[in-house]
Amino acid sequence: MIIQQVEALQRWRQARQGSDLLWPVVRPEALYQRPVPERHRLVFYLGHLEAFDWNLLAPALDIKPFHPEWDQLFAFGIDPVEGELPNDPASAWPAIADVHAYNQQARSQLDSALARPPTPEVKLRLEVALEHRWMHVETLSYLFHNLAYCHKQPGPQPHPGAATNTPAPQVPVPAGTATLGQHRNGSFGWDNEFDALSVSIPAFTIDKRKVTNGDYLKFVEDGAAPPHFWSMRDNAWQYRGMFGEVSLPLDLPVYVTHAEAAAYAQWRGARLPTEAEWHRAAEGSTPGNAGLRHWDPAPVDPATASVHGVEDLIGNGWEWTSTEFSPFPGFKPFDFYPGYSANFFDGKHFVLKGASPRTAGCFFRPSFRNWFQPNYPYLYAGFRCVSR
Repeated sequence: MIIQQVEALQRWRQARQGSDLLWPVVRPEALYQRPVPERHRLVFYLGHLEAFDWNLLAPALDIKPFHPEWDQLFAFGIDPVEGELPNDPASAWPAIADVHAYNQQARSQLDSALARPPTPEVKLRLEVALEHRWMHVETLSYLFHNLAYCHKQPGPQPHPGAATNTPAPQVPVPAGTATLGQHRNGSFGWDNEFDALSVSIPAFTIDKRKVTNGDYLKFVEDGAAPPHFWSMRDNAWQYRGMFGEVSLPLDLPVYVTHAEAAAYAQWRGARLPTEAEWHRAAEGSTPGNAGLRHWDPAPVDPATASVHGVEDLIGNGWEWTSTEFSPFPGFKPFDFYPGYSANFFDGKHFVLKGASPRTAGCFFRPSFRNWFQPNYPYLYAGFRCVSR
């Protein structure tokens, strides 16, 4: 058991190193910008990663607060509410040097307290802290994506993809049982991953690959609005990558909102898969373009296919499902983080499965559930269709 606890501590420190590597992408003058209007300024996230760890771990380690006002200032992000945007000025936030000093003191005190083997309670909190940090590495990636290129250091250009697109066939998935969530056997999972739930699923057919830019272009040409990641330049569509633009790669997955995905599926005479259908289709899948190796979409790797021949399920973009985010039977919130999932069981959020290029490997477990509102356009999220 102590070995597992030490491993959690090591992985938490690796997550800190991973988030530290992300910040140099942004030029210092941009840290007070708000690249996504619905979100905090970037300076908040600079303090939030350490404040979250501090607020979570310090009470369990019996460490006294050293800056309680900032513990609260940096405690909570924003779940964007449509039509309600934050309006705080840049001057409302502390100086960057002072935030760095706060971060350093929080790390130093936590590291000193964790020199002794952590208790099982602290180990659980470390798991929450490290996965929370990796979640924010992905969040920061899409926030940085929306910064003007002049506010970022140069980086790798998007994959050009292909100028043509061959629609993928649908493949049959036979009737069977899907297991959602996981059993309480000591493995870490967030509260919404429990308890395991078996669902019987009738046979269905599903797109072999994610819907591509080329597929979606036909929908746009029929009158739909273009997705957030597209821009028109010189009468040609461009894909806006993290560090540059390329002509729209027609064979790479399109990133859209849930509402856009559902509208496309209806236009095509199909529908989005349920969470259970996605699980069934994904049996035996292997990760593809995921794990923070790339910034943008990449061509599909056929070696990622599930046992049913469905490709690209874990990587290249999260996948929207038609399932509203809700608890499984037996749901119990963490006593130290009661609102993590429960605050979003409101019928306004939909489950996403899979992974994006900017998703860390700890989230590749089948039970992990992502969720978001239906009209938020900044996520690295695609979809595929199921026949009616």
